[in-house]
Amino acid sequence: MKALGYNERGPISTPGAVVAFDAEMPTPGPRDLIVEVKGVSVNPVDFKVRANRPPEGTVILGWDAAGVVKEVGSEVTMFKAGDEVMYAGEFTRPGTNAEFQAVDERIVGRKPSSIGFAEAAALPLTAITAWEMLFDSFGIKEGDGAGEALLVIGGAGGVGSVMIQLAKKLTGLTVVASASRDDTVAWVNKMGADHVVNHRNPLNEEMASLGIAPKYVAALTGTEGHWDAIIEMMKPRGHIGMIDDPAAINWQGLKMKALSFSWEFMFARTLHKADDVGAQGVLLNRVADLVDSGDVVTTANKNYGALSEASLREALAAQVEGATIGKSVLDGFGG
Repeated sequence: MKALGYNERGPISTPGAVVAFDAEMPTPGPRDLIVEVKGVSVNPVDFKVRANRPPEGTVILGWDAAGVVKEVGSEVTMFKAGDEVMYAGEFTRPGTNAEFQAVDERIVGRKPSSIGFAEAAALPLTAITAWEMLFDSFGIKEGDGAGEALLVIGGAGGVGSVMIQLAKKLTGLTVVASASRDDTVAWVNKMGADHVVNHRNPLNEEMASLGIAPKYVAALTGTEGHWDAIIEMMKPRGHIGMIDDPAAINWQGLKMKALSFSWEFMFARTLHKADDVGAQGVLLNRVADLVDSGDVVTTANKNYGALSEASLREALAAQVEGATIGKSVLDGFGG
């Protein structure tokens, strides 16, 4: 089958960062689906792995996909051949940048029927990340949150775009998103943010100008530069969730406000074979329902065309630049 992988560690400009090759067809494990990949999206993990993990041979990457089930394993109960699905895959298995992929049925959700494959592929990884942060880490219950505020730092990114929507549709939280350009401000407003602040300014001052002290902060980007402002602005006993990797922050600053902190890493359940790994498939089905009811929209914002060396490299280069809005997607090899 056709596949795109990497065989050389380094930045996206490295010749071996994206290479086309013929890979062996996957064979299903007992609980695996074999999915014909019809759409994919790119994420920061795509270029971070290429830059930092030495490959053994040529490794297929990619962690978001939507496609059609072609074959099922002997113990599969939730899907059948012909079903349209979406998923974010696993950190240690061959990825989505191929014609076919094996994936555990428990982390798969149905594809929303109201949107195309590439548009659906924009959702899984970021929706799982946002959902786990809101409802697992922050401990918010659906329908709760009235009178409290959530600040989403980096609201126009992939995770921020879906987190704004989930928080607005499923909780009573006031949602504040950070954005710094006219196009990103327009985007977070489209996603449903109640207020927008500029993260190029001190965020504690921006929030003070709104008269809002958030109980929850989703620190999605630039956390090291915002850390002191986050602590300054927050309500006591609030909660910070983070996905980026700051080099150095002052953890002691949390103590005087009794602030809680948690990392979010959506691959943790699959990487460590958690007993509740199936929670990810359940929440993706909820997201599909929300899309089909019109309560959540796809965060796909630019389609780079069918998968190829050139198109994938272009999409990844744009992701590295950090100026993308929402999600960048590609169609499968067949276009």
